[in-house]
Amino acid sequence: MRRAAWCLAAALWSGLVLAEAPDRTVGWVEPVTLMPWNLPFEAKLDSGALTSSLDARDIERFERDGESWVRFRLHFDDEDKGETFAMTLERPRVRRLTVRGAGGTDDRPVVLMDVCVDGVRYEEEFSLRDRSEMTYPILLGRRTIGHLGRLDVASTHLTEPGCDGDAPRKPHRPDEEASGDDGASEAHEEKGEADGAEASSSSAAEPEDAPASE
Repeated sequence: MRRAAWCLAAALWSGLVLAEAPDRTVGWVEPVTLMPWNLPFEAKLDSGALTSSLDARDIERFERDGESWVRFRLHFDDEDKGETFAMTLERPRVRRLTVRGAGGTDDRPVVLMDVCVDGVRYEEEFSLRDRSEMTYPILLGRRTIGHLGRLDVASTHLTEPGCDGDAPRKPHRPDEEASGDDGASEAHEEKGEADGAEASSSSAAEPEDAPASE
């Protein structure tokens, strides 16, 4: 049943890519820029993961005006320049992602962030987690890949880095997130080799202890 549901979700996602993605091919590793700070990174593109993921430290959940918010710290080391970027951010929590794997259950907040790929800014959902042990601080899942173009898993660095001041911006479309069959997805993380996990989510309106079904 789970495999059939996953295949259906993959087919629906493929249709979305063909219908709305630009005429662009991206590799499984691409240069991306976190906006508005113009921070360049190497990101892994993984169609096995549904939701994109961002390296975040010291994650705190809190309420503001009756809404769920998240406070977290970005910490990136630029080895080429010998510089470290650190900043504490606060963002509304748009939903909750629950990942179940062999090691147990991991609850992750999801926020909206802008990322630049090939000269275009995309407002995308990112789940927050400590990725300090991962090779790539940013992972782009198939929801984001569906906005970027076709994925060539045999190639890397097919796009140009950076965005200028006139770069077009593609806002987040929450109707797309609601239409996916998230319960059948798998989240892959790089730990030398990928290991699978079942992913689930709930909307920000649900209580923290509500059962999630993605």
